Amino acid sequence: MGIVNVTPDSFSDGGEFFDHERAIEHGLELVRDGADVLDIGGESTRPGADEVSLDEELRRVIPVVEGLAGATPVSIDTTKSEVARAAVEAGAQIVNDVTALRGDPGMAEVCAETGAEVILMHMLGTPRTMQEDPRYGNVVDEVEEFLAVQVGIAEAAGISRDRIWIDPGIGFGKTVEHNLKLLRATEYFVGMKLPVLVGASRKAFIGKLSDGAPESRRLGGTIAACLSAMDSGAAMVRVHDVAPVVQAIRVASAIRSA
Repeated sequence: MGIVNVTPDSFSDGGEFFDHERAIEHGLELVRDGADVLDIGGESTRPGADEVSLDEELRRVIPVVEGLAGATPVSIDTTKSEVARAAVEAGAQIVNDVTALRGDPGMAEVCAETGAEVILMHMLGTPRTMQEDPRYGNVVDEVEEFLAVQVGIAEAAGISRDRIWIDPGIGFGKTVEHNLKLLRATEYFVGMKLPVLVGASRKAFIGKLSDGAPESRRLGGTIAACLSAMDSGAAMVRVHDVAPVVQAIRVASAIRSA
């Protein structure tokens, strides 16, 4: 899954592809690099991020969804049901909701009515508060329990199980240790019998494990996290740097099957 942020303030590439034409061009480049899905977002979920109005988010993402929907399956990264509905009408096939249907009471209904696939992600608190001293008794058990509950809510709303993905939410209300334990437990989440998405690309924990490396210098750690997740059964990884991650996965896969 290649990331297309149409935002001025995302943690890694904010403002780089804020223009519609540049965002579409970037998305097409990611497809050429090997992306199977493009995840388009118009509201930053970095720690401390401010909320974006409905009209502004629609203005940011819908032209980009329309411009890319014919090239590859498109995911809309949003917490707003109206944005999700408009994006699906514009060609998106997946709704990536970092609140796991908690942020907007209409989101489950939209996903059920439109037939879109939905990605349910664990997040502690909100983007503005999630990194304020996150604590768990057992992070793996608590994330698994949360995801199981939200999957049940999705199914009760009419979203069939074969359209549901789960995401443990690396970096969303977690310390370095929490993130490492969740990545190590990828196989445990795969055991929930749902496809698992892992998004560790350029995350802060990689920088903290790499002598404070900035976002632009976290590719090696991103690849390590992706290979670990894929080796444990993750169905998809969400990344900024598609070409090198695709190359790494292909080589690792070839070695395993030799």
